[in-house]
Amino acid sequence: MHLNPKPVNQVAENVSSCFVRYAKKPFTSVSGFFFAYNLYMAKFDKISLSEQVIIERFIDHLWMENGLSENTLSAYRNDLSGFALWLKETGKLLITVSPAIIQNFLAFNYDIQQKRRSVARLLSTLRRFYLYLLRENQISEDPTRLLESPKGERSLPLSLNEKQIDDLLAAPDITGDLGLRDRAMLEVLYATGLRVSELINLQTSQISLQQGVMRVIGKGNKERLVPVGEVALDWLMQYYQQARPRLLLKPDKHRKDLSQCSDVFVTRRGRAMTRQAFWYRVKRYALLAGINADHLSPHTLRHAFATHLLNNGADLRVVQMLLGHSDISTTQIYTHVADQRMRELYQLHHPRA
Repeated sequence: MHLNPKPVNQVAENVSSCFVRYAKKPFTSVSGFFFAYNLYMAKFDKISLSEQVIIERFIDHLWMENGLSENTLSAYRNDLSGFALWLKETGKLLITVSPAIIQNFLAFNYDIQQKRRSVARLLSTLRRFYLYLLRENQISEDPTRLLESPKGERSLPLSLNEKQIDDLLAAPDITGDLGLRDRAMLEVLYATGLRVSELINLQTSQISLQQGVMRVIGKGNKERLVPVGEVALDWLMQYYQQARPRLLLKPDKHRKDLSQCSDVFVTRRGRAMTRQAFWYRVKRYALLAGINADHLSPHTLRHAFATHLLNNGADLRVVQMLLGHSDISTTQIYTHVADQRMRELYQLHHPRA
């Protein structure tokens, strides 16, 4: 089945809708907007107008039905645009593919040294996409129905031991406003196990310093309450009372009054920090703490939070709730890290190991 090409202005309306959706949660900078826009359009511009409309209607569906985050929607769009580009080389369209064609596409991605997990994610995207098309009566049969996902290699999450965590948390220079802010961010991240995106998007209304809890909005706009330890609360209070007011201080008449800013962690410009900027600072502090960069990822402190809880006897279901995992199997991977740590301790201390 083929769709009739839409007028250019209608396509433009569909394409721009993905950015309109983020009006309630704008980009933290103009440069960030154009970076995301150019990255997205690099593939999208090269496919036909009718393909663009199909993809954007699917993305709109995901946003309306599931409330997926901007990063997740971008990943779906990028995967489908790449698939449409690959199909274009063979003269095929998104709505005219067969199971064999999808298998060839997955094999192509595997051949260019994509990890099995990435290939499995591609297939997951295509499954969801073609199920949507089937429900919308745009195709008569789901070409992904009988395809099996490649078994991914189970890699353990990168984590740090407690001594390394202490060194990393002590790395920022707390005599400066930015250093005090970064110390508070690292302490909160390790104390709560938040995702980096959840940390940088925290609003003042989500934190109760008196009760010591945070109301976190995670994936799929799901909310959860997360307790904050006394040490992290103390650093957060110091940041609130000292560094944050100075970072938001109006230095001259040309600068907009930022006293009503609701972002918890702000830059000198009075805006929320980007994930990339925070990751850069974490790597910088790791270097100062003498930690190998190979042992780091944007979720290093989140992994350490979960692993250290399990090492000290926390219940797996509690860790699942704190991390915001919808499926406990996602949390269970941390038990493998804890088991590995126990084996290491056994080998080190048992006289007959």
